[in-house]
Amino acid sequence: MSKDKNDVVLIDLDRPRELRYGHKALKTLLAMTGKDIDSIDMDNIDLGEIEKYLYCGLLSDAKANGETLKLENMEDLLDQAPSFGHIIEKMNEAFSVAFGGLDPNLNQPEKVPAKV
Repeated sequence: MSKDKNDVVLIDLDRPRELRYGHKALKTLLAMTGKDIDSIDMDNIDLGEIEKYLYCGLLSDAKANGETLKLENMEDLLDQAPSFGHIIEKMNEAFSVAFGGLDPNLNQPEKVPAKV
């Protein structure tokens, strides 16, 4: 993925990593959580689910960097974030970008043209 695209959200962990929820990441997430796309509720997830959400969003970054990311290593990886708030902020930002809800540069809802 090109670094100049607006759908890249960087999260600071052991290094800056791209957090992205593309088709494959979402499909993996839904399989891991047993939820459907309409059941994703960012306001009501527990710590174990947060690990799964971030794991799925980080898989493409790990692959691009020749790494093997494992779910059981997520606790240690997430402990390297500057704060828990940073983790949640970046996860929400990446989901907003994936579903077109926010412009990641402005943190404001994008204006959607009216249908004719």
